[in-house]
Amino acid sequence: MTETPASTARRTSRGNRCGLVLIGAALAAAGALALAAGSGLLGRRLADAEVGSWPSGAAGTLLSYGVVAVAVPAALLALRWMIVQGRSDTVNRLVVEADSGRGATEMSEGAAREAFEEAVGGYDGVRRARARVTDSALTPHLRLDLTLDDDADVADLWRRVRSEALADLRTALDRDALPTVIRVSTTAPPKNPRRAPE
Repeated sequence: MTETPASTARRTSRGNRCGLVLIGAALAAAGALALAAGSGLLGRRLADAEVGSWPSGAAGTLLSYGVVAVAVPAALLALRWMIVQGRSDTVNRLVVEADSGRGATEMSEGAAREAFEEAVGGYDGVRRARARVTDSALTPHLRLDLTLDDDADVADLWRRVRSEALADLRTALDRDALPTVIRVSTTAPPKNPRRAPE
């Protein structure tokens, strides 16, 4: 079974939840153990021991090895978790034509994205256009962030993006559909606008 970006994201989220539950359970158990030792339930010797004191002799050596045996795998798991969080769903290449017998024709994601951003950025009322192609090379999705002038006609701009720039991008990628999410923000007007000379 081929793993899709959506299934990968679900698996990562499930792993995050399980990891957080395990860490929470371990911390709760350690807290309960410390509370029991401090209140004398595990003997007066532990309850009367100084904070931060370490057992001496064979017990101290065994405890030191135990701490190292737990700390090293925990550090490696934490490092792997941080690396997984930094993964991006942005793709580098886009498959334009896929032919199982002769290979596939690919296009650079950067070239397609930059042409699209330049086209949308040239529309009246658009201050900035930033696009990102996500998910996978075979089933790409587009995310577009638009910063518009405060007096821009949002509905008209959306119609133009859909009928012109997005249609051109779909044609370039040889796709009937390209799922797109657009986030629109407007620039704040200046606090002290200059008055036009009379």
